[in-house]
Amino acid sequence: MDQLIIDAISAGGYVGIFLLMVLENVIPPVPSEVIMGIGGLLVERGEMDFWPLLLIGTLGTTLGNYAWYWLGDTWGYERLEPFIDKWGRWLTVDWEAIVKAQLFFVKHGHWVVFALRFSPFLRTIISLPAGLAHMPKGRFLAYTFAGSAIWNAALIKGGEFLGGYLQESQHVIAIGIIGMLALGLALYLWRVMTWSPRPPKDGEAD
Repeated sequence: MDQLIIDAISAGGYVGIFLLMVLENVIPPVPSEVIMGIGGLLVERGEMDFWPLLLIGTLGTTLGNYAWYWLGDTWGYERLEPFIDKWGRWLTVDWEAIVKAQLFFVKHGHWVVFALRFSPFLRTIISLPAGLAHMPKGRFLAYTFAGSAIWNAALIKGGEFLGGYLQESQHVIAIGIIGMLALGLALYLWRVMTWSPRPPKDGEAD
């Protein structure tokens, strides 16, 4: 199973990495840790090169985050709220979480877009309040790219290190890959099953 995943990413090449990193930031539950970690493993095997992998993976991350920024920036609260109420279950986010993220963004400023790129849980959702607050697009893209580049470089180097260190223990890598995929899927399913719609506002029909 692990080799099948590795071979699939290897076959997709840099274009496959780019598309996976876009999807990872738009549609859960594909974890970047697995994508870029396997990329690092392929670097260790000589099937990919570090700098092209880092650049293309980070461009994918940036584009995926920009999709959420664009939604917030162009739709605003009025159009976004009913969208989240309708599709929030499958996106594993509710309106209250977005409001809290917005308050956090307003309180701490634009720099959190950079800082939260290192957070496994908040690095994508912060793009939405950044758009809602109409953060300057160039600054958003620069902060997102810079923070994502550091995070992705760490993941690639981690995969590269483990690929060399555990060269004779491929089963350990297999357990790690499958475990992370299973954890990501389990967390996604848990969020979907425990998500509950907001009660209707006053004046709305049940």
